[in-house]
Order: sequence, then C-alpha cells, then structure tokens
Amino acid sequence: MILISKYLVPRGYTGLAVFPFVFLKYRELKWDKVLINHEKIHLRQQLELFIFPFYILYFVEFLFRLIQFRNWKLAYRNISFEREAYKNEKDLNYLKSRSFWEFLKYY
Repeated sequence: MILISKYLVPRGYTGLAVFPFVFLKYRELKWDKVLINHEKIHLRQQLELFIFPFYILYFVEFLFRLIQFRNWKLAYRNISFEREAYKNEKDLNYLKSRSFWEFLKYY
C-alpha cells in the first residue's frame, strides 16, 4: 500500500518502505515506477528477514559503513540492501526472478 506523507519521509529522500507500506514524499511520485520498484525490493528484503531483524541489520550495517566511509551518503549507498535495490530498481521484472536473500551477494 502506497501512502503519501512529506513528514514521515526523511529530508533528502523521496520514499521509505516500512512493511507493508511504501511512504512517498509527494503524490506525483506514485507514478515513478523505478522508485516504486526500489521500495518494493526493500519490502521483499524485509519479509525475508521477518521484518524486525531487517531494521536491526540495516542500522548496524549503516553504522559500520559510516565508520568505514565517514560520509553519510556514501555509507547509505553502500548498505547491502540499498546496493541491491539501486542496482536492480530499473528492472521492473526483477522481483519475479530474484533469489531468496539475494541481498547477501551485495555484502
């Protein structure tokens, strides 16, 4: 389910996936198929890790990457979950052929 909320999506981002919702900053983003696909990849990742562990791993990996790169944006872009989503967001059929725990290939 897609919801619009400019207050729930952090500054600097346009979308956020929190199972089972995709939050978008602006209504017109509902038609951005690449962004929606990116967020759907995150929803699949969350399901595979039974939701709550996904957020723990995401946060821990972000902290590790932040120490590694000393740059917020670079740390964010190098989280394995984000690397998978960014690499495959333009392939609108990706989720149909995606393997279970595919994000592990991006560590």
